[in-house]
Amino acid sequence: MKNYCNYRWFNYFLLLFFITAGVNAQTVSKPFPQHNPYASGAIKPNHLPQRQLDKQVCAFYEQWKKRYVKAGCGKEQYYVWFEKKGKECVSEGQGYGMLITVLMAGYDNGAQNTFNGLYHYYKAHPAKTSPYLMAWAQGKNCKDLDRSTATDGDMDIAYSLLLAAKQWGTHGKINYLLEARNMITAIMRHEINPKTYAILLSDAIEYDSDDYDDMRASDFMPAHFKAFENILRSGKWKKATDNNYRLFSLMQHKYSPDAGILPDFIRGISKNPRPAPPNYLESPYDGYYNYNACRVPWRIASDYLLYGDKRAKIMADKINHWIRETTSGNPDNISAGYTLAGNDIKGRYFEALSFIAPFAVSAMIDKSNQQWLNKLWDYLVAFKLKDYDYYDNSIKMLDMIIVSGNYWRP
Repeated sequence: MKNYCNYRWFNYFLLLFFITAGVNAQTVSKPFPQHNPYASGAIKPNHLPQRQLDKQVCAFYEQWKKRYVKAGCGKEQYYVWFEKKGKECVSEGQGYGMLITVLMAGYDNGAQNTFNGLYHYYKAHPAKTSPYLMAWAQGKNCKDLDRSTATDGDMDIAYSLLLAAKQWGTHGKINYLLEARNMITAIMRHEINPKTYAILLSDAIEYDSDDYDDMRASDFMPAHFKAFENILRSGKWKKATDNNYRLFSLMQHKYSPDAGILPDFIRGISKNPRPAPPNYLESPYDGYYNYNACRVPWRIASDYLLYGDKRAKIMADKINHWIRETTSGNPDNISAGYTLAGNDIKGRYFEALSFIAPFAVSAMIDKSNQQWLNKLWDYLVAFKLKDYDYYDNSIKMLDMIIVSGNYWRP
């Protein structure tokens, strides 16, 4: 990688140099920066020139990649370091890493090599149910902790493969499009409830289990679902999109009419959708807007940015209005967790990039958020990588790419 941010003219010049020199250069169809036009009315930070936004993305990418991309145990394998004792990698992080790497190709001339290494690690750790899904966590010496899945990780990996097919084509050593199709099919078969089309927590959830009617709110990724539907054309991913938008609308109206936020986990989707009780799966805050649901504004707003879906804008508008009001327009007042009524979780008032960055993506959907977005960008960029963990820094990295205007659909 280089220590400065490339621009399209430089990439073209470099490619021409390699070709004339007889070198087998890596071709990139959508090199960073892309400055992709988003849906009508969408905004980016406007208090800095575009070149500066791109440089800030590149600078943080250099730090992120150096810290988190590690060599795996097998040949030509890489993984995204989980950074916490007991786990070296989780599929969620592998998905983040593959998305980030393919989007930064062109700036990072080694991006395809890194992406392929991340892909090879994923393939070396198949789930029990399917060779196209990833075992959710690995510990010391790359050993699988178990061979069940985490649905969100699989969906991000599948989406990254679609981006890779667009970025590098399908005629190399890896047929990215074929791999994506196989993975998307496996996700629908093993990780989507065939009756409600809600997203299962994992492929390990049995149809007669109490958890089979439950989901993690942040697993709804409507922009991903639309890309999946464009590939398979089965109607199933459209049904999943429509059903989950209806579910989210109901949850907002019934349980969070003022703030519009979602709980980490939703139970009883087919008969009586409701927030999960305390300690349902992870913490006393499983029914609150916590460390899973904090990603919802990013996932929902991305659907508006890429596809202009009005349902996404309606949901994000409510969240934007609430967060601007509850913080008095000051990003420093964003808390790491809220009740569904929009109140701070007691004792949780501290900065967490995994909460801040998604609010920046959400702010992009309407020009009324311009000053708020500008403040969020500066606030987000100022945090040092060394002060936060893999989760916060990876979400920050992805969301900086989106907010700077460099996200695109396959």
